[in-house]
Amino acid sequence: MLNCPKCSRAGCPKDGVVKGKQRYKCKACNYRYTVEQKGASNSIKRQALMLYLEGLGFRSIGRLLDFSHVAVYSWIRGFGEKVEALKSDHVLKVVEIDEMHSYVGSKKTIAGYGLLLIDMERNSSTALLVRGIPLPDKSYGTR
Repeated sequence: MLNCPKCSRAGCPKDGVVKGKQRYKCKACNYRYTVEQKGASNSIKRQALMLYLEGLGFRSIGRLLDFSHVAVYSWIRGFGEKVEALKSDHVLKVVEIDEMHSYVGSKKTIAGYGLLLIDMERNSSTALLVRGIPLPDKSYGTR
């Protein structure tokens, strides 16, 4: 039972479910209302996933986003379960797109270069993140 947002009467009983949300009805003023669901938005959960893929631990992500590490763990696990549902039994073929892949792959130091493809949800657009850290010129730091 909750307090009425209109008259602040305590102890308003439940009054059904509409569109999956619990409704309440105040006995004093007959006002019907729903309560906002607590929790993180999808953008926060995606940010947690990005931080996890960058190598941060659950506790570090929880400290940065101001959530518990248990909540962060459940979000990441939820994304993992969605990826499992998207898996296919079809044989995949690896195709090289251009010469950049060969060039970066043949370098001795490939730190800072990579390609990360993440499908956030079944009905969402695919998020593509390509990050590269350019190496400094040979004359960098010399006079």
